[in-house]
Order: sequence, then C-alpha cells, then structure tokens
Amino acid sequence: MPTRRLVLASGAALGVVHALPGFAQTTDRANPMPEELRQALERDPTSPVLGNPRGNITLTEFFDYNCPHCKKMVGTIQQIVSSDPQLRVTYREWPVFGPGSEFAARASLAALSQGKYWQFHAALLTMKDRAEEPSVMRIARQVGLDEAKLRADMQAENVDKHIQTSSELAEHMGLVGTPTFICGDEAAFGELSLADLRELIERGRKTLGVEAA
Repeated sequence: MPTRRLVLASGAALGVVHALPGFAQTTDRANPMPEELRQALERDPTSPVLGNPRGNITLTEFFDYNCPHCKKMVGTIQQIVSSDPQLRVTYREWPVFGPGSEFAARASLAALSQGKYWQFHAALLTMKDRAEEPSVMRIARQVGLDEAKLRADMQAENVDKHIQTSSELAEHMGLVGTPTFICGDEAAFGELSLADLRELIERGRKTLGVEAA
C-alpha cells in the first residue's frame, strides 16, 4: 500500500491554512499532526460527511470526479462505512483534472443545499462519461435536482471556500494526487483495497488512542 506519513510542504500555504504549524517534535509520536491541521481537515463545516457524524475516528478523502482510481473506491468506501459504525468520513473535493472536474465539484457541493449530495456524488463517480458540464447536468436531472437552483448555488461562498481550502491543505501537506486518504497522522495515496483501508483506519485509532468499532 502506498502509505506515507504526512509531511508538510515547505513554505506557508495561502488563506485559511497559512498559519498552520508543521509537525511538533516534542511528542512521542514520530510525526504528530497539529490539532489546528486536524480541525481544518476533519471539522470544516463546508465538507460533506458520510457515516457516523459522531464517530470516534475520521477518514478524510481528497478526490476528483475525473480520477479513475477515485471512481473505483466508491464501493469500497460504502463497504467500510457499512461495516464500521464508529467511522466518520469527510470528503474534500479537490478538482485537479481540469475545468470539468471543477464544474462537477461545484455542482456536487451545491447539491448539499437540496439534500441530494450522496445520490449525486455516487452517480457522478459511477457514470461512464467524463465529468463535464453536459454530463454533470444530465446526472443532476436524473437524481431530481433543481437545475436553476443548482447553478446558482454553485457560485456560493461556501463552495468557493471549500475548493480553495482543499487546494491549500493539499499544498500545505505536500499531497501528490487523488485519491488521498488521511486518518490519524497518516496519509495513503492511490487506490486501496478494503483490507488496506481498514488497516489505515485501525492505525489511526491506535495513534489517537480510541477504541475499535
């Protein structure tokens, strides 16, 4: 599994994460994540949450709707959420595959206000077409979204903030692409098996000293 400890990029990122510190060197853990960074990753109010909102461990996924490996992880994420009642999953829309990806990210975040993020999210990741404006809006109609409201909400401040923060956090931590999964103090890049994902989550629980599900 292409797992690595989080290493923050040199230099400060802009905006919301510009003041986040590097990993402290005074604790027992080799590369402990600063609490400010953990809060930015796991408790951003603009981030969609799947699973148990009050779960004892959080898995964060940075993803792109045009990332082929992200598409393959949809079923695996659903399996791990179904089998782990104490798991909380937060999504960071990180559109790195061009304008179509950004359009899809904006549309999916806008779908939150209509209560249909999950249906839309899963449909976008499982469609065969590349995510571009025509294909995204076709899926929006299929899941019953109000297209006019969706287009208006795509320009909302919280949507801008989420996408900008995803980019800043990724730069700050030196992430290399999608999908990237973060749990505890550890990041794993690439397509993971169900077993790999479970191991990442359990190591995160051990790191943070919480009980298994």
